[in-house]
Amino acid sequence: MRKVYERCCGIDVHKKIIIACFLCEDKQEVREFATNTRNLRELSLWLASNGCQMIAMESTGAYWKPLYNIFELSGLDAIVVNAGHVKNVPGRKTDVNDAEWIADLLSHGLLKASYVPSREQRELREISRYRMSLVEERSRELNRLQKMLEGANIKLSGVVSTINGASSRRIIQTLIEGRTLCSEEVSELLHVSMRGRLEEIMAAIDGIISPLQRKMIACVCSHIDDMSERIAQMDDLIISNIKDYEEAIERIDEVPGIGRRSAETILAEIGMDMSRFPTSGQLCRWSGVAPGNNESAGKRKSGRTTKGNSTLKKTLVQCAVAAVKNKASFFYAQYCRIAVRRGKRRAILAVAHSMLTSIYSMLKKGERYRELGADYYDHFNTQRKINGHLRKLMALGWTPEDTIQPRETIITTS
Repeated sequence: MRKVYERCCGIDVHKKIIIACFLCEDKQEVREFATNTRNLRELSLWLASNGCQMIAMESTGAYWKPLYNIFELSGLDAIVVNAGHVKNVPGRKTDVNDAEWIADLLSHGLLKASYVPSREQRELREISRYRMSLVEERSRELNRLQKMLEGANIKLSGVVSTINGASSRRIIQTLIEGRTLCSEEVSELLHVSMRGRLEEIMAAIDGIISPLQRKMIACVCSHIDDMSERIAQMDDLIISNIKDYEEAIERIDEVPGIGRRSAETILAEIGMDMSRFPTSGQLCRWSGVAPGNNESAGKRKSGRTTKGNSTLKKTLVQCAVAAVKNKASFFYAQYCRIAVRRGKRRAILAVAHSMLTSIYSMLKKGERYRELGADYYDHFNTQRKINGHLRKLMALGWTPEDTIQPRETIITTS
Protein backbone atom coordinates (compact mmCIF):
# COMPACT_ATOMS: atom_id res chain seq x y z
CA MET A 1 0.00 0.00 0.00
CA ARG A 2 1.33 3.43 -0.95
CA LYS A 3 2.53 5.61 1.91
CA VAL A 4 1.19 9.15 2.12
CA TYR A 5 3.49 10.37 4.91
CA GLU A 6 7.09 9.22 5.26
CA ARG A 7 7.52 11.00 8.62
CA CYS A 8 4.47 10.95 10.87
CA CYS A 9 3.49 10.36 14.48
CA GLY A 10 0.61 8.52 16.16
CA ILE A 11 -0.25 9.46 19.74
CA ASP A 12 -2.25 7.48 22.29
CA VAL A 13 -3.67 10.08 24.68
CA HIS A 14 -4.46 9.57 28.35
CA LYS A 15 -5.05 11.85 31.33
CA LYS A 16 -1.57 11.61 32.87
CA ILE A 17 0.61 10.11 30.13
CA ILE A 18 0.77 10.00 26.35
CA ILE A 19 2.52 7.45 24.14
CA ALA A 20 3.98 8.81 20.89
CA CYS A 21 5.12 6.55 18.04
CA PHE A 22 7.19 8.38 15.40
CA LEU A 23 7.57 6.66 12.01
CA CYS A 24 10.46 7.63 9.78
CA GLU A 25 10.45 5.59 6.56
CA ASP A 26 11.03 1.99 7.81
CA LYS A 27 12.05 2.90 11.36
CA GLN A 28 9.93 3.76 14.36
CA GLU A 29 10.61 5.26 17.77
CA VAL A 30 8.23 5.16 20.74
CA ARG A 31 8.46 7.60 23.64
CA GLU A 32 6.36 8.31 26.71
CA PHE A 33 5.61 11.84 27.95
CA ALA A 34 3.69 13.39 30.82
CA THR A 35 0.76 15.63 29.99
CA ASN A 36 1.93 18.89 31.60
CA THR A 37 2.84 21.79 29.33
CA ARG A 38 6.62 21.45 29.77
CA ASN A 39 6.63 17.82 28.63
CA LEU A 40 4.29 18.61 25.76
CA ARG A 41 6.73 21.26 24.57
CA GLU A 42 9.48 18.62 24.67
CA LEU A 43 7.30 16.36 22.52
CA SER A 44 6.73 19.22 20.09
CA LEU A 45 10.46 19.98 19.82
CA TRP A 46 11.26 16.28 19.29
CA LEU A 47 8.79 15.98 16.44
CA ALA A 48 9.80 19.30 14.85
CA SER A 49 13.50 18.40 14.94
CA ASN A 50 12.74 15.12 13.12
CA GLY A 51 10.72 16.86 10.40
CA CYS A 52 7.34 15.30 11.29
CA GLN A 53 4.86 15.88 8.48
CA MET A 54 1.61 14.98 10.28
CA ILE A 55 0.43 14.02 13.77
CA ALA A 56 -2.70 12.02 14.60
CA MET A 57 -4.38 11.47 17.97
CA GLU A 58 -7.67 10.13 19.29
CA SER A 59 -10.44 12.48 20.40
CA THR A 60 -10.32 11.18 23.97
CA GLY A 61 -12.60 13.40 26.04
CA ALA A 62 -10.91 16.76 26.54
CA TYR A 63 -7.40 15.29 26.91
CA TRP A 64 -6.46 15.97 23.29
CA LYS A 65 -6.95 19.73 23.66
CA PRO A 66 -3.66 20.53 25.50
CA LEU A 67 -1.70 18.64 22.81
CA TYR A 68 -3.55 20.33 19.98
CA ASN A 69 -2.92 23.76 21.52
CA ILE A 70 0.84 23.12 21.72
CA PHE A 71 1.03 21.74 18.18
CA GLU A 72 -1.01 24.66 16.87
CA LEU A 73 1.32 27.19 18.48
CA SER A 74 4.41 25.27 17.28
CA GLY A 75 3.22 25.22 13.67
CA LEU A 76 2.97 21.41 13.49
CA ASP A 77 0.19 19.83 11.44
CA ALA A 78 -2.05 17.66 13.60
CA ILE A 79 -5.42 15.96 13.18
CA VAL A 80 -7.91 14.61 15.70
CA VAL A 81 -9.68 11.41 14.66
CA ASN A 82 -12.73 9.55 15.89
CA ALA A 83 -11.72 6.92 18.44
CA GLY A 84 -14.07 4.42 16.80
CA HIS A 85 -12.18 4.74 13.51
CA VAL A 86 -8.80 3.74 15.00
CA LYS A 87 -9.90 0.87 17.20
CA ASN A 88 -7.22 -1.82 17.34
CA VAL A 89 -7.67 -5.55 16.81
CA PRO A 90 -9.21 -7.23 19.92
CA GLY A 91 -6.62 -8.99 22.08
CA ARG A 92 -3.80 -6.61 21.09
CA LYS A 93 -4.81 -3.66 23.23
CA THR A 94 -1.81 -1.90 24.80
CA ASP A 95 -0.82 1.75 24.84
CA VAL A 96 2.23 1.15 22.65
CA ASN A 97 0.26 -0.96 20.17
CA ASP A 98 -2.41 1.72 19.95
CA ALA A 99 0.16 4.41 19.18
CA GLU A 100 1.83 2.20 16.55
CA TRP A 101 -1.55 1.38 14.98
CA ILE A 102 -2.52 5.07 14.73
CA ALA A 103 0.86 5.92 13.20
CA ASP A 104 0.57 3.07 10.68
CA LEU A 105 -2.94 4.13 9.61
CA LEU A 106 -1.83 7.74 9.31
CA SER A 107 1.19 6.89 7.18
CA HIS A 108 -1.07 5.23 4.59
CA GLY A 109 -3.65 8.03 4.66
CA LEU A 110 -6.41 5.89 6.17
CA LEU A 111 -7.51 8.36 8.84
CA LYS A 112 -10.22 10.98 8.40
CA ALA A 113 -9.66 14.21 10.32
CA SER A 114 -12.41 15.50 12.59
CA TYR A 115 -13.48 19.12 12.29
CA VAL A 116 -11.49 21.25 14.74
CA PRO A 117 -12.26 24.98 14.45
CA SER A 118 -9.80 27.80 15.03
CA ARG A 119 -8.76 28.78 18.54
CA GLU A 120 -10.98 31.89 18.52
CA GLN A 121 -14.02 29.86 17.50
CA ARG A 122 -13.24 27.18 20.08
CA GLU A 123 -13.26 29.82 22.81
CA LEU A 124 -16.52 31.29 21.49
CA ARG A 125 -17.98 27.80 21.40
CA GLU A 126 -17.10 27.25 25.06
CA ILE A 127 -18.87 30.48 26.06
CA SER A 128 -21.94 29.59 24.00
CA ARG A 129 -22.16 26.08 25.43
CA TYR A 130 -21.71 27.34 28.97
CA ARG A 131 -24.54 29.82 28.44
CA MET A 132 -26.77 27.03 27.15
CA SER A 133 -25.98 24.87 30.19
CA LEU A 134 -26.85 27.79 32.48
CA VAL A 135 -30.17 28.35 30.71
CA GLU A 136 -31.01 24.65 31.05
CA GLU A 137 -30.02 24.64 34.73
CA ARG A 138 -32.18 27.71 35.37
CA SER A 139 -35.12 25.92 33.74
CA ARG A 140 -34.57 22.97 36.08
CA GLU A 141 -34.50 25.33 39.07
CA LEU A 142 -37.75 26.97 37.94
CA ASN A 143 -39.36 23.52 37.73
CA ARG A 144 -38.03 22.79 41.22
CA LEU A 145 -39.52 26.06 42.49
CA GLN A 146 -42.84 25.14 40.90
CA LYS A 147 -42.85 21.77 42.72
CA MET A 148 -42.07 23.45 46.05
CA LEU A 149 -44.93 25.90 45.58
CA GLU A 150 -47.30 23.05 44.73
CA GLY A 151 -46.17 21.25 47.87
CA ALA A 152 -47.11 24.35 49.85
CA ASN A 153 -50.61 24.55 48.24
CA ILE A 154 -49.58 27.62 46.24
CA LYS A 155 -51.20 27.41 42.78
CA LEU A 156 -49.61 30.56 41.36
CA SER A 157 -48.48 28.90 38.13
CA GLY A 158 -52.10 28.26 37.20
CA VAL A 159 -52.97 31.96 36.95
CA VAL A 160 -49.72 33.56 35.67
CA SER A 161 -47.74 32.90 32.50
CA THR A 162 -44.43 32.41 34.34
CA ILE A 163 -43.48 32.20 38.00
CA ASN A 164 -40.22 34.01 37.22
CA GLY A 165 -41.93 37.22 36.13
CA ALA A 166 -41.55 40.44 38.10
CA SER A 167 -45.03 40.34 39.62
CA SER A 168 -44.78 36.63 40.48
CA ARG A 169 -41.38 37.08 42.13
CA ARG A 170 -42.68 39.97 44.26
CA ILE A 171 -45.54 37.81 45.46
CA ILE A 172 -43.20 34.86 46.18
CA GLN A 173 -40.89 37.16 48.14
CA THR A 174 -43.75 38.24 50.40
CA LEU A 175 -44.66 34.58 50.92
CA ILE A 176 -41.04 33.85 51.91
CA GLU A 177 -41.19 36.67 54.45
CA GLY A 178 -44.33 35.11 55.95
CA ARG A 179 -46.48 38.20 55.54
CA THR A 180 -50.27 37.97 55.25
CA LEU A 181 -51.43 40.12 52.34
CA CYS A 182 -54.77 41.72 51.70
CA SER A 183 -56.24 42.38 48.27
CA GLU A 184 -54.98 45.99 48.18
CA GLU A 185 -51.40 44.99 48.97
CA VAL A 186 -51.40 42.21 46.35
CA SER A 187 -52.84 44.61 43.77
CA GLU A 188 -49.88 46.95 44.32
CA LEU A 189 -47.47 44.06 43.66
CA LEU A 190 -49.10 43.15 40.34
CA HIS A 191 -48.61 44.63 36.92
CA VAL A 192 -51.52 46.72 35.66
CA SER A 193 -52.50 44.06 33.11
CA MET A 194 -52.79 41.40 35.85
CA ARG A 195 -55.04 43.29 38.25
CA GLY A 196 -58.14 42.05 36.46
CA ARG A 197 -57.36 38.55 37.84
CA LEU A 198 -56.85 39.70 41.40
CA GLU A 199 -59.44 37.34 42.87
CA GLU A 200 -57.90 34.32 41.11
CA ILE A 201 -54.43 35.27 42.30
CA MET A 202 -55.64 35.75 45.90
CA ALA A 203 -57.16 32.26 45.81
CA ALA A 204 -53.99 30.80 44.27
CA ILE A 205 -51.62 32.17 46.94
CA ASP A 206 -53.78 30.98 49.83
CA GLY A 207 -51.55 28.10 50.86
CA ILE A 208 -49.87 26.39 53.79
CA ILE A 209 -46.14 27.18 53.97
CA SER A 210 -43.98 25.86 56.77
CA PRO A 211 -40.85 27.74 57.97
CA LEU A 212 -38.62 25.10 56.36
CA GLN A 213 -40.40 25.45 53.03
CA ARG A 214 -39.86 29.22 53.16
CA LYS A 215 -36.13 28.71 53.60
CA MET A 216 -35.98 26.19 50.74
CA ILE A 217 -37.93 28.48 48.40
CA ALA A 218 -35.63 31.37 49.31
CA CYS A 219 -32.56 29.28 48.43
CA VAL A 220 -34.00 28.26 45.07
CA CYS A 221 -34.97 31.85 44.22
CA SER A 222 -31.48 33.02 45.13
CA HIS A 223 -29.98 30.35 42.85
CA ILE A 224 -32.27 31.41 39.98
CA ASP A 225 -31.23 35.06 40.39
CA ASP A 226 -27.56 34.08 40.45
CA MET A 227 -27.87 32.06 37.24
CA SER A 228 -29.77 34.89 35.54
CA GLU A 229 -26.86 37.16 36.38
CA ARG A 230 -24.37 34.61 35.01
CA ILE A 231 -26.38 34.26 31.81
CA ALA A 232 -26.33 38.05 31.36
CA GLN A 233 -22.53 37.99 31.80
CA MET A 234 -22.21 35.29 29.15
CA ASP A 235 -24.41 37.34 26.81
CA ASP A 236 -22.05 40.29 27.21
CA LEU A 237 -19.02 38.07 26.56
CA ILE A 238 -20.57 36.66 23.41
CA ILE A 239 -21.56 40.08 22.09
CA SER A 240 -18.03 41.40 22.62
CA ASN A 241 -16.44 38.40 20.84
CA ILE A 242 -18.89 37.86 17.98
CA LYS A 243 -18.64 41.23 16.22
CA ASP A 244 -17.10 39.60 13.12
CA TYR A 245 -20.22 37.40 12.82
CA GLU A 246 -22.74 40.25 13.00
CA GLU A 247 -23.68 40.26 9.31
CA ALA A 248 -24.11 36.49 9.24
CA ILE A 249 -26.22 36.60 12.41
CA GLU A 250 -28.58 39.13 10.80
CA ARG A 251 -29.02 36.89 7.75
CA ILE A 252 -29.61 33.73 9.79
CA ASP A 253 -32.02 35.62 12.04
CA GLU A 254 -34.30 36.03 8.99
CA VAL A 255 -34.95 32.27 8.86
CA PRO A 256 -38.34 31.45 10.49
CA GLY A 257 -37.92 29.94 13.95
CA ILE A 258 -34.36 31.19 14.49
CA GLY A 259 -33.72 34.07 16.89
CA ARG A 260 -30.53 35.93 17.61
CA ARG A 261 -29.43 33.68 20.47
CA SER A 262 -29.93 30.57 18.36
CA ALA A 263 -28.07 32.18 15.44
CA GLU A 264 -25.13 32.92 17.74
CA THR A 265 -25.06 29.31 18.93
CA ILE A 266 -25.23 27.93 15.37
CA LEU A 267 -22.38 30.14 14.16
CA ALA A 268 -20.29 29.29 17.23
CA GLU A 269 -20.62 25.61 16.32
CA ILE A 270 -20.13 25.66 12.53
CA GLY A 271 -18.20 28.90 12.02
CA MET A 272 -18.22 31.13 8.97
CA ASP A 273 -15.98 29.14 6.63
CA MET A 274 -18.07 26.55 4.82
CA SER A 275 -15.15 25.32 2.71
CA ARG A 276 -14.50 22.76 5.47
CA PHE A 277 -17.74 21.06 4.43
CA PRO A 278 -17.75 20.34 0.67
CA THR A 279 -21.54 19.87 0.57
CA SER A 280 -24.51 20.69 2.74
CA GLY A 281 -25.12 16.96 3.18
CA GLN A 282 -21.76 16.52 4.91
CA LEU A 283 -22.54 19.40 7.27
CA CYS A 284 -25.92 17.84 8.10
CA ARG A 285 -24.30 14.45 8.75
CA TRP A 286 -21.68 16.08 10.98
CA SER A 287 -24.37 17.85 12.98
CA GLY A 288 -26.48 14.67 13.35
CA VAL A 289 -29.66 15.77 11.55
CA ALA A 290 -29.22 13.54 8.48
CA PRO A 291 -30.35 9.89 8.20
CA GLY A 292 -27.69 7.29 8.87
CA ASN A 293 -26.65 4.49 6.50
CA ASN A 294 -27.42 0.90 7.52
CA GLU A 295 -27.79 -1.43 4.55
CA SER A 296 -27.04 -5.12 4.25
CA ALA A 297 -27.83 -7.67 1.50
CA GLY A 298 -29.64 -5.00 -0.48
CA LYS A 299 -32.00 -4.25 2.39
CA ARG A 300 -32.03 -0.86 4.05
CA LYS A 301 -32.44 -1.20 7.80
CA SER A 302 -32.82 1.45 10.48
CA GLY A 303 -31.72 4.87 9.21
CA ARG A 304 -31.71 6.63 12.56
CA THR A 305 -29.50 9.67 12.79
CA THR A 306 -25.98 9.56 14.20
CA LYS A 307 -24.89 11.29 17.40
CA GLY A 308 -23.29 14.26 15.64
CA ASN A 309 -22.82 17.63 17.31
CA SER A 310 -25.28 17.44 20.20
CA THR A 311 -25.31 21.18 20.89
CA LEU A 312 -26.00 22.10 17.27
CA LYS A 313 -28.59 19.34 16.86
CA LYS A 314 -30.46 20.40 20.00
CA THR A 315 -30.51 24.05 18.87
CA LEU A 316 -31.75 23.18 15.37
CA VAL A 317 -34.54 20.97 16.72
CA GLN A 318 -35.71 23.75 19.05
CA CYS A 319 -35.69 26.20 16.13
CA ALA A 320 -37.61 23.69 13.96
CA VAL A 321 -40.32 23.36 16.62
CA ALA A 322 -40.71 27.15 16.58
CA ALA A 323 -40.58 27.36 12.76
CA VAL A 324 -43.47 24.98 12.11
CA LYS A 325 -45.79 27.25 14.10
CA ASN A 326 -45.56 29.82 11.33
CA LYS A 327 -48.27 28.57 8.95
CA ALA A 328 -47.14 30.92 6.17
CA SER A 329 -43.64 29.38 5.92
CA PHE A 330 -42.22 26.58 3.79
CA PHE A 331 -41.16 24.71 6.94
CA TYR A 332 -44.80 24.39 8.04
CA ALA A 333 -45.72 22.87 4.66
CA GLN A 334 -42.78 20.45 4.86
CA TYR A 335 -43.71 19.46 8.40
CA CYS A 336 -47.35 18.74 7.47
CA ARG A 337 -46.27 16.77 4.41
CA ILE A 338 -43.92 14.48 6.34
CA ALA A 339 -45.75 14.22 9.67
CA VAL A 340 -48.70 12.43 8.04
CA ARG A 341 -46.48 9.65 6.67
CA ARG A 342 -43.52 9.43 9.05
CA GLY A 343 -44.67 10.98 12.32
CA LYS A 344 -44.12 14.30 14.06
CA ARG A 345 -40.63 13.63 15.43
CA ARG A 346 -39.19 12.65 12.06
CA ALA A 347 -40.92 15.65 10.49
CA ILE A 348 -39.31 18.02 13.02
CA LEU A 349 -35.89 16.52 12.30
CA ALA A 350 -36.48 16.89 8.56
CA VAL A 351 -37.30 20.57 9.08
CA ALA A 352 -34.09 20.97 11.11
CA HIS A 353 -32.21 19.37 8.20
CA SER A 354 -33.74 21.86 5.76
CA MET A 355 -32.93 24.80 8.03
CA LEU A 356 -29.27 23.80 8.25
CA THR A 357 -29.14 23.31 4.47
CA SER A 358 -30.47 26.84 4.01
CA ILE A 359 -27.92 28.23 6.47
CA TYR A 360 -25.12 26.44 4.62
CA SER A 361 -26.13 28.01 1.29
CA MET A 362 -26.53 31.45 2.86
CA LEU A 363 -23.05 31.36 4.42
CA LYS A 364 -21.32 29.83 1.42
CA LYS A 365 -22.91 32.04 -1.26
CA GLY A 366 -23.40 35.15 0.86
CA GLU A 367 -27.12 35.23 0.08
CA ARG A 368 -30.11 36.21 2.20
CA TYR A 369 -32.94 33.89 3.16
CA ARG A 370 -35.65 33.48 0.51
CA GLU A 371 -39.01 32.21 1.73
CA LEU A 372 -40.57 29.58 -0.57
CA GLY A 373 -44.01 29.88 1.00
CA ALA A 374 -46.50 27.42 2.44
CA ASP A 375 -47.88 26.65 -1.05
CA TYR A 376 -44.51 25.49 -2.40
CA TYR A 377 -45.53 21.83 -2.80
CA ASP A 378 -48.82 22.77 -4.46
CA HIS A 379 -46.96 23.66 -7.66
CA PHE A 380 -45.77 20.08 -8.21
CA ASN A 381 -47.90 17.21 -9.65
CA THR A 382 -50.97 19.44 -9.79
CA GLN A 383 -53.11 17.01 -11.81
CA ARG A 384 -52.20 14.14 -9.52
CA LYS A 385 -53.35 16.15 -6.51
CA ILE A 386 -56.61 17.07 -8.26
CA ASN A 387 -57.32 13.41 -9.07
CA GLY A 388 -56.60 12.42 -5.50
CA HIS A 389 -59.03 14.97 -4.09
CA LEU A 390 -61.68 13.89 -6.61
CA ARG A 391 -61.33 10.26 -5.49
CA LYS A 392 -61.84 11.33 -1.88
CA LEU A 393 -64.97 13.30 -2.84
CA MET A 394 -66.39 10.33 -4.74
CA ALA A 395 -65.72 8.08 -1.78
CA LEU A 396 -67.93 10.43 0.26
CA GLY A 397 -70.74 10.07 -2.30
CA TRP A 398 -70.11 13.08 -4.50
CA THR A 399 -70.68 12.73 -8.27
CA PRO A 400 -69.48 14.98 -11.08
CA GLU A 401 -73.12 15.97 -11.72
CA ASP A 402 -73.43 17.46 -8.25
CA THR A 403 -72.83 21.14 -7.77
CA ILE A 404 -71.37 22.81 -4.75
CA GLN A 405 -74.09 24.60 -2.83
CA PRO A 406 -73.14 28.01 -1.43
CA ARG A 407 -73.15 28.29 2.33
CA GLU A 408 -76.39 29.73 3.65
CA THR A 409 -76.11 32.97 5.57
CA ILE A 410 -78.67 33.52 8.30
CA ILE A 411 -79.36 37.17 9.08
CA THR A 412 -80.95 37.89 12.42
CA THR A 413 -82.62 41.11 13.32
CA SER A 414 -82.84 42.48 16.79
